[in-house]
Amino acid sequence: QALQRRWYFVLRHGRVGHCQAIKSQMKNYIIVTGGAGFVGSNLIECLLSKTNKKILSIDNYSSGSKKNHLKNPRVKYLISNTQDISKILSKYRNRIDSLFHFGEFSRIFQSFKKFDDCFKSNSIGSQAVFKFCLDNEIKLIYSATSASLGNNGKDKNLSPYAFTKSKNLELLENLKNWFNFKFEIVYFYNVYGPRHIKSGDMATVIGIFENQYKKNKPLTVVRPGSQSRRFTHITDTIDACYNAWIKNKCAHYSISNKKSYSVKEVAMMFNSKIKLLKARPGERYASSLTNMSLNNKIIRKYGKIDLKDYITSFIKGWIIMKIKSSLKSLKKRDLNSKLVRRRGRVYIINKTNPKFKARQK
Repeated sequence: QALQRRWYFVLRHGRVGHCQAIKSQMKNYIIVTGGAGFVGSNLIECLLSKTNKKILSIDNYSSGSKKNHLKNPRVKYLISNTQDISKILSKYRNRIDSLFHFGEFSRIFQSFKKFDDCFKSNSIGSQAVFKFCLDNEIKLIYSATSASLGNNGKDKNLSPYAFTKSKNLELLENLKNWFNFKFEIVYFYNVYGPRHIKSGDMATVIGIFENQYKKNKPLTVVRPGSQSRRFTHITDTIDACYNAWIKNKCAHYSISNKKSYSVKEVAMMFNSKIKLLKARPGERYASSLTNMSLNNKIIRKYGKIDLKDYITSFIKGWIIMKIKSSLKSLKKRDLNSKLVRRRGRVYIINKTNPKFKARQK
């Protein structure tokens, strides 16, 4: 069958078409840097469902986790820093179709405390990724940040994180002009959703709030609390990345939500107590939308999932889980207890020992 397909290309397209077909069959790998992280693991899940490509994840597990690994024979996880990408992918270089570069240091406040890590990842590591793609004619999809767009471009100097990301965009623009380098740029806006980090230095705002809510602790909001963000669900973000890759326009895209909320407004959605923290360096006061970046038109895309709906669903899910957990623990206290559902409510019934009866309020 494979031979028949090759001869079909020869007959229909000639020898050139045949060679192109063979070349496309050889390039059957997609690389995802940061594949064990929040965004990278969700991207791999999308690529597995929508393509037949094999996927290689490169991650140093500084913020990624093996809990995010997807069990699929088409995925292979490699432990490495991006600065060593040429070495670790040397045997794959001729079989790589595209590379999604999502494996960078990605926190504003922490980039002050961990400047060396930020610089090694976002400058040295990313330059190695760019060179690897350029040398091997690999299409690049790069995750940019809205942190470098605000205040007429001046926000790019607010933090080491924003600065290094903006310099990478300048480098890519020069590589395009010098060597006709092909890439897609997607600007992210405060991504949240399944697999986001909930604790530690690299936790997301929504992840922190969820964790504090579950532990019945006050939600910590950095002063002044009025700083607004266009929180964007991970599903919408990944869809934008996938579509940018498929369309292959070599363009700049932004994926955000039409609604913006202040951090304090988000905390109030959880109906919990709020604790204000002192202001931090590098803090932006608004998520900025722009039409241009480095003389490139930005194609705006907007997400469908609203943060308020997501938080409402999260709270309902957590309450139901607590009810089920408490009822199950009551059921285990006596072997004669039974868990039943009547008229939309859950009950524990016990005919031999009535004191163990309970119901969902």
